[in-house]
This record gives sequence, C-alpha cells and structure tokens, in this order.
Amino acid sequence: MKAALFALVLAGPVAAQDFTDSEGGTLRWLDKLTSETGDVELSRGQAAQVGRLVVQLDSCHYPTDNPVADAEAHLTIVDQSVGKTIFSGWMLASSPALSALDHPRYDVWVLRCVIPEGAAVPDTSDAEGE
Repeated sequence: MKAALFALVLAGPVAAQDFTDSEGGTLRWLDKLTSETGDVELSRGQAAQVGRLVVQLDSCHYPTDNPVADAEAHLTIVDQSVGKTIFSGWMLASSPALSALDHPRYDVWVLRCVIPEGAAVPDTSDAEGE
C-alpha cells in the first residue's frame, strides 16, 4: 500500500522537478520510551547510532530550484537488538508519514539536506509586509 501511494506522489508534478544530490542530510530522532530527541547530521554513506538503531544515510537530494524545500533521503535503519534491517527506503521531509519507520520505540525522520555554501536560495520574505 505504501509503495503504491509513494508511486502516485512521484507521478505528480514533483516528478517533473530537477533534483540536486547533496553531500549529506540532517535527521531527527525520538525515543518514545524516554522522550529523548536529537538531531544528527550525516554525510552520504555515513551511519550513526541512535539508541538501539544504526541509521545510515544512503542518499539525500533536494529540488534544484528551491534548495530549502522538500528534501528526500534514502535511509537504511538496522535494529541491533534483533540484528536486522527494519527500514530501507526513501523518506520525504515534507511528508514523513508517507514512508515512515514503523518501530514501537523509535521515530526517525528527515529534516533537510546539506546545502552547499553559495547555493541559490529563493527569497521567502512576504512581499506584502514590506
């Protein structure tokens, strides 16, 4: 079901956008048992320990014409307590529930990709308020 929904999203106007690969990304995690949260910035291919999970950022990219918009990251997440991969796929920063980690204790979601210095970032100021 999730795969079909994801395919429908990609078939829309988002699929027509050009994306730029990033060297890394920022993820946020939540331990639902202890309420502990944290952010972790990973380079492409790098992994980090988050409680019992090992989270690896395989890829991160963002819309070329709007770098601060919808980041997409491919993650591989392994639960060390059971010794198996519990998530491998794409997560969208703007729609974390679309392709979410299904774990009783932990949540992990994408915040943004790392944007290189000097990248063209559109002006988001309110023109009416000036």
